[in-house]
Amino acid sequence: MDDRYGADVLATGWKGHGVRELPRVAASRDLVVEVADDGFCGAVVGASGGMVELEDRGGRRRLFPLGAGFLIDGRDVVLERPVASPAQTGPRRTASGSFAAAESRARTARASRILVEGRHDAELVERVWGDDLREEGVVVEYLQGIDLLAAALDEEPPSAQRRYGVLVDHLVPGSKESRIAETIGRGRHGAHVLIVGHPWIDVWQCVTPRAVGIERWPEVPRGVEFKAGVCRALGWPARDQADIARAWQRILASVKSYRDLEPAFLGRVEELIDFVTVPS
Repeated sequence: MDDRYGADVLATGWKGHGVRELPRVAASRDLVVEVADDGFCGAVVGASGGMVELEDRGGRRRLFPLGAGFLIDGRDVVLERPVASPAQTGPRRTASGSFAAAESRARTARASRILVEGRHDAELVERVWGDDLREEGVVVEYLQGIDLLAAALDEEPPSAQRRYGVLVDHLVPGSKESRIAETIGRGRHGAHVLIVGHPWIDVWQCVTPRAVGIERWPEVPRGVEFKAGVCRALGWPARDQADIARAWQRILASVKSYRDLEPAFLGRVEELIDFVTVPS
């Protein structure tokens, strides 16, 4: 039988007797938590200044004070600001999987460069290969469409010292893109230009569905603008260009390393880097 008066109430720690200690969890990025007060559920996208920012499946973001009042798998927890990781003692790997240089030195940009079709392509390449490209002195530029490639090559002709690697969306047999690539390859600039591409309509699809948190990329009917069609099919806002930009930032943020990209895209970018970094 319990003796309610048997304990020494003057003993050290008597105030905490019987009080359940909640587990303390670092608010690391992508951790999914629920707010106990109002049921808002989302993944951590940032934590600073005593606040944590959560983003739900619909892309809505809200700020909450760190501390108690959160649930993980239905259990109460205390969210804490994540502690910065200690410096690595071994060689660091870049997002592309290669070993980073021991020291980062500024390097003069090469004359050779990589051309991509749009801003999203350039941002995705930077996301994964940025460290490698800076180490090699390779600049990535965007064309805003392969239709403009021939004019760009005429304006600044390639040579053995100025090679161009070109990344193209939807480079499949019989497509407009493949016909343009074949024409340039047979032309006067072909010897110093490498045009490669992935089979998808847009670079968004080069990010694996698993990374984005979807089952698969939706099929968009002909005549429907691709990015808007994808957003609507996934239940994301697609009212204007600002919504499309937010959707892309959501997709881009899901890419942590080369493992989040489709192999067909990975291989083509690596091929271009090798081409433009070959010694003259």
